[in-house]
Amino acid sequence: MKFSLNTTAIKPDNNEEIRNAVILLHGYGGDGKDISMLTLNWKRFLRNTVFLCPDAHEVCNINPVGFQWFDLSSDDPKKILIESKKAENKIKEYINEINSYFKLKNSQICISGFSQGCMMSINVGLTSEESFNCIVGFSGKIIDKSDLGDRIKSKTKILMMHGDSDEIVHPSNLLEAKDFFIRNKLEAETLMLKNCEHHIPVEGSSAALNFIKKNLYS
Repeated sequence: MKFSLNTTAIKPDNNEEIRNAVILLHGYGGDGKDISMLTLNWKRFLRNTVFLCPDAHEVCNINPVGFQWFDLSSDDPKKILIESKKAENKIKEYINEINSYFKLKNSQICISGFSQGCMMSINVGLTSEESFNCIVGFSGKIIDKSDLGDRIKSKTKILMMHGDSDEIVHPSNLLEAKDFFIRNKLEAETLMLKNCEHHIPVEGSSAALNFIKKNLYS
């Protein structure tokens, strides 16, 4: 099992047939192994599901043992948008490989991510030709609301959550995303996590699991 992005893959136990996939995109400076920790609990409740946790395509500029979907050493919005679109294409190519290898449609795939990975999950999930089963985002934001609004092609269901004490990505980004979803008539749920900084707490992991389970098995 070799893809264009180096991947930590967690397959179902006992060689169960793979009927669904959850793709987990890590945050800035992280890697697939980091975010794969979510699957320790999730896999018990998501049967017949393979979890795919790719490393981003670029080595992180500020943490050379980790990876980045796009460079954040510059705060130039135009540069960030250009680089994030390059990452979109890389992820879409990767998903095409997953579709082919596991014989899955996007409707059988949840795409999820933390922080920078959340940003990419939303962009990829809403601009792909075929809708995904669902999108789950933790502690992220919409990179460019005007650009994304012009490029929406799918109406994938969304759950987005954020810690109210996050000092890395401000929690106001969740409110802005909620407004964006409403304006674009997207089916979305948002959750503000109390006393939570820039990480995924048990409450957030559980909410995500319930949302994914409800959508994958409906």
